[in-house]
Amino acid sequence: MRELLIIGRGGQGAQTAGIQLAQAFYSGGSYVQTFATYGGARRGTPVTSSLRVDDQPIRLRCDIECADALLIFDETLLDKLVLKRADSKTKIVVNSAKASDAFANLGDYNITTIDGRDIARQNNMGKVVNSALLGAFIATLANLEIDTLCKVIEETAPVKHQENVAACRQAHQQLSKAA
Repeated sequence: MRELLIIGRGGQGAQTAGIQLAQAFYSGGSYVQTFATYGGARRGTPVTSSLRVDDQPIRLRCDIECADALLIFDETLLDKLVLKRADSKTKIVVNSAKASDAFANLGDYNITTIDGRDIARQNNMGKVVNSALLGAFIATLANLEIDTLCKVIEETAPVKHQENVAACRQAHQQLSKAA
């Protein structure tokens, strides 16, 4: 079983991304469990979308203590509290214009950065980064087909379906080349 966390701020699309990722894994034949944790019920407060993915039914019913992978929507959320839920094997993808080594001072973590905002702008998405970040995230996970995720995004994105898919594919390709 793999445990994944998506951490963002209210209004950034982290919950939507978690739902879309869960649907993509389910469409790919996996069993999925997903649940959300909200800070204050207002825009800008931290939110977490938690996912468990397995090839067998998932019976575990508790918070994720140490994730296999983290997707961080905002580099300011990458703090000691978040890193308590990671170890040196946890794959961490951070939405940041900074290079990955800019986060070396945080300790022995496997951090990869992607400039989701730039990719979103290039694809006429404005500040909406969740599709780009999902593409980058699955490139690091390497066990979900990009076409499966893009189909889910195209079916569930509230607007700009093709732009969301293009942003997802661009970020996926960018991190796939880097790997």
